[in-house]
Amino acid sequence: MPPALHYTLEATDPNCAARAGTLKLPHGEVQTPIFMPVGTQGTVKTLTQEDLRTINAQIILGNAYHLYLRPGTEILEEAGGLHKFMNWDRPILTDSGGFQVFSLTGLNKVTPEGVQFQSHIDGSKHFFTPEKAIDIQMSIGSDIMMCFDECTSYPATHETAAKSMRMTHDWAAQCKAHWEAKEATERQALFGIVQGSTFEDLRQESAQGLVDLDFPGYAIGGVSVGESKEEMIQAVEWATPHLPVDKPRYLMGVGPPEDLLNAIERGVDMFDCVMPTRNARNGSLFTSEGRINIKNARFKNDFTPLDPACSCPVCTTYTRAYLSHLWRAGEILALRLNTLHNLFFMVSLSVQARTAILEGRFLEFKRAFLEQYST
Repeated sequence: MPPALHYTLEATDPNCAARAGTLKLPHGEVQTPIFMPVGTQGTVKTLTQEDLRTINAQIILGNAYHLYLRPGTEILEEAGGLHKFMNWDRPILTDSGGFQVFSLTGLNKVTPEGVQFQSHIDGSKHFFTPEKAIDIQMSIGSDIMMCFDECTSYPATHETAAKSMRMTHDWAAQCKAHWEAKEATERQALFGIVQGSTFEDLRQESAQGLVDLDFPGYAIGGVSVGESKEEMIQAVEWATPHLPVDKPRYLMGVGPPEDLLNAIERGVDMFDCVMPTRNARNGSLFTSEGRINIKNARFKNDFTPLDPACSCPVCTTYTRAYLSHLWRAGEILALRLNTLHNLFFMVSLSVQARTAILEGRFLEFKRAFLEQYST
């Protein structure tokens, strides 16, 4: 049987490193660049799976840490995996839980063998090893699994970042060996995660070391943890030249439209972030002319579409005044419609970027989008 992932590079923009490609996965094809909605606990907050199909979400995320705690691997295995459990027939990518464990500062203890942590739900103690992170993701049945890694805190000294990065590499080797021993390579792909904080030599060492291990794809992690946008882009610029041209590249946890376009320009294919959904639940909405806060009083009598340039079900059906009313009335529908729009906006942006790459005009598209978006 063929491997779980096959990547085809279809085009590279003649004026930058932006790429368009296709991922063939067990549950379908994904065209890149792609923004992936985050469904941490087997659900993209406020939306149904039918909603996700409506906005053409080609792939969504789940999280090993959260799904391990609830509903638990036994239930997921009994259900036949997360796809059947949540009735989703398209690809799923799972994070290994490394970032979530990192965020439990004060509730975890990191050792070369793995991480002991306390559940944020009930305080129970658990121990994740690289092998256990793979086993959990095998129970989930995701199309793409991530290696267990340590997300280096920011800021970090060079010594601390180097130690963390090299431990992540040791764990990556263990993850790959366990993945192969479990004969999962034809069912699930595995990505290594580049770390190295804000240090060029460490990012390059990390990328090169992971390439030597030969993963089906590579992620760039340790960003969106407090660093500046300039430092985030530097991390991308330092890593991507050392990653294989014929394999996918995934920038973890990056979601603002401008950051997505800047990373696409530098050769990244895949993105995810909770920010579009979280912002939506707080009334902050993306439009082609920049973000707006639907809570502002000026929208109470605004009977125009949320974004006249958007073709999503929200913008073609409801007015800003109605969305403002829903928010002020505390209606649950406000959260759903806001989320539906923001995710459509991000998915559509990645599709537009792909079209521009295929036509050799990505930089022109990016410039025009940002000029209007930042007005």
